[in-house]
Amino acid sequence: MAFKPLIGVTACVKQIGLHPYHVSGDKYLRAVSVAALGLPVVIPSLGDLTEIDDLLAQLDGLLLTGSPSNVEPFHYQGPDSAPGTDHDPQRDATTLPLLRAAIAAGVPVLGICRGFQEMNVAFGGSLHQKVHELPGMLDHREANHPDLAVQYAPAHAVNVQPGGVFEALDLPQVFQVNSIHSQGIDRLAPGLRAEAIAPDGLIEAISIEHSPTFAVGVQWHPEWQVLSNPPYLSIFQAFGDACRRRAALRNKR
Repeated sequence: MAFKPLIGVTACVKQIGLHPYHVSGDKYLRAVSVAALGLPVVIPSLGDLTEIDDLLAQLDGLLLTGSPSNVEPFHYQGPDSAPGTDHDPQRDATTLPLLRAAIAAGVPVLGICRGFQEMNVAFGGSLHQKVHELPGMLDHREANHPDLAVQYAPAHAVNVQPGGVFEALDLPQVFQVNSIHSQGIDRLAPGLRAEAIAPDGLIEAISIEHSPTFAVGVQWHPEWQVLSNPPYLSIFQAFGDACRRRAALRNKR
């Protein structure tokens, strides 16, 4: 009997009315289901209440989602955020230690947007808080338009770097991605390698070199219309394949 891999999907804490909720975007959960062919389960951002080892023992993969919030800059010794910046300290307190433990335990990981940035911060890297204000850099923020199709339309190319995971997946050397972010990698963490780079030199995709399994982060949003975009689909399929290998081992125990 074939088991679908159980894939944990991170959640943000959002106030709805008088109560806080743990929420994860529909597009991430659907992409896990239809592209990675896994069973998504939302991981609440409960910080110190999360029994990380027990949780990871039940999971075959971990997807770190995007979010309107940013990692609090004290985690990477950065300057204070601009007034009004959205933060989610409960998510930070959950995802950063969870990510380090997942890599150590050999759990496949895919990080998207904020999740990509969390991967860099978790292993000692730092972030630019406003890429669009840096000399010579593109404006990587989404179009100011109410239509999601316009916001998530291809925005710029990325160049795949030789010798890495993306090249092994036979992704095109250059392909177009959407762009929905204001922050980006400043200092790349030790042990991480750049997998793809934007025309302005910003790192757009990373892998964790010391991971025994798939551990990739992307700054763009491959979950968006994933089935109709071959490079996006290839990334999710590779993640799903790694999760299935872990599921097969876990279900033999």
